Amino acid sequence: MYCKGMKLPEGKQCVACITVNLSAEFFWISLDEKARQMPKTLSLGQYGMTHGLPRLLNLLDELNIKATFFVPGKTAETYPDAIRKLVERGHEIACHGYEYENFGLLDYEEQKIRIGKAVDAIEQACGKKPIGFRAPMGDLMLETLNIARQYGMIYSSDLHDDDRPYFMKVNDNGDQILQIPVQWANFDLPYFAFNYRPAFPAGQGRVANYSNVLSNWKDEFTGHYNHGLCYTLQLDPQSTGSPGRYAMLKEFLQYVAAHDGVWFATGSELVDYCSQDKDSYPSLRELADKSAVE
Repeated sequence: MYCKGMKLPEGKQCVACITVNLSAEFFWISLDEKARQMPKTLSLGQYGMTHGLPRLLNLLDELNIKATFFVPGKTAETYPDAIRKLVERGHEIACHGYEYENFGLLDYEEQKIRIGKAVDAIEQACGKKPIGFRAPMGDLMLETLNIARQYGMIYSSDLHDDDRPYFMKVNDNGDQILQIPVQWANFDLPYFAFNYRPAFPAGQGRVANYSNVLSNWKDEFTGHYNHGLCYTLQLDPQSTGSPGRYAMLKEFLQYVAAHDGVWFATGSELVDYCSQDKDSYPSLRELADKSAVE
């Protein structure tokens, strides 16, 4: 099935959706519960909140970019002032699980409890309930997205099956959410996160070359731009919040912003726009069925 460009606002060539995952120290705890007692390991995630995040926010302000921040409930509970400041600076807060858990390993009731706790924690921190969802690394099930929808979330950014947003059904009743697809190549954490114990990556062997990552991101954005698609970048301040990687990120975002017709959109802006004309954003199943008929 040929992937055509997406429908865009008049005068726009592509979408750039800048997203930030605030996994903090809970990323490392999710790998090994013993990490709770490992201050050196915890400091990796804490650095992202205390140093990386302020640098990133200043850069976004400088470039006048509004981002979508996917926040675990435990991050909202641990760093409520930081989450409140995100909203004050005009950014969007979305849900990233409760304690950076692997939803693919949890039964339905446990998933529901944890997503509910995450929504409550985010609302307590910033006064707003999230309307977007992204599962932590690991896996998820269709029922995970259905639970997120039950809690008022109307888009997710989890799957890897397209370069454009599309509406997907999340239950047998036909209820839908907007899916904003992602790619591993456009996520900083797999390139740069590193630790001996718990081991990440499991086989060791990275941190990636900064220039190569910058080149990857530029090439991927250029491809999305030329084809009229939705480029979704995932950042974690503990990965690109160091001074050297900050410089790399700044060069990349300046490169994106220098292109004519780039629409920097948050998740809620995308779902608002796409909801105006759902026929232009059919589900993959509907597209496949149409292709088979033709």
